[in-house]
Amino acid sequence: MDEEELIIFTRYPEPGKTKTRMIPVLGEQGAAELQRQMTEVTLEKAENLKSDRSIRLTLYFTGGNLDLMRKWLGSDLIYQSQCEGDLGQRMATAFERSFLEGIKRIVMIGIDCPQLDQIILNEAFNQLKHQDLVLGQAEDGGYYLIGLSRFIPQLFQGIDWGSDRVFAQTVAIAKQLQLKVSYLPVLRDVDRPEDLLIIDN
Repeated sequence: MDEEELIIFTRYPEPGKTKTRMIPVLGEQGAAELQRQMTEVTLEKAENLKSDRSIRLTLYFTGGNLDLMRKWLGSDLIYQSQCEGDLGQRMATAFERSFLEGIKRIVMIGIDCPQLDQIILNEAFNQLKHQDLVLGQAEDGGYYLIGLSRFIPQLFQGIDWGSDRVFAQTVAIAKQLQLKVSYLPVLRDVDRPEDLLIIDN
């Protein structure tokens, strides 16, 4: 059984329901197409990581359904529907499920960070061999990556999800719990129209 797992959180690219902050500049169809492309690029990086190390790769999705996801990204992947609740509840549930299945080190990412590469993903897993928590800070005050070597539900409670305080609040909880933490390079997410320049570059 694999001891490591990479979890990717994404959304089925349905026009009007995804990348909504981009709709004013890209339109509903364009925003959905951006979601599709960014998911596929992230998945390609994840597949490349599997050539470096033995990991389980799981896609947690909202929108669409299992058949649509398989038609889009293939039937070889492990798919899970995200549970109800806020982002913290959904993330915590995913981590808990995998730790209960015996996974030792779990890294979770979204699809919004084109600068995230195989080197950083490898580093995250390596750090988890001797750390409780690994965080990759996003420039907007959130984080683009979180990794755990054990289930720590407090990290997902009392967080102002979607705000510029997410990273700072998570770090504060980690300090309060006296966790061993490793930090990855600060990168930029693509959430707003002004962030599209990153993709152009």
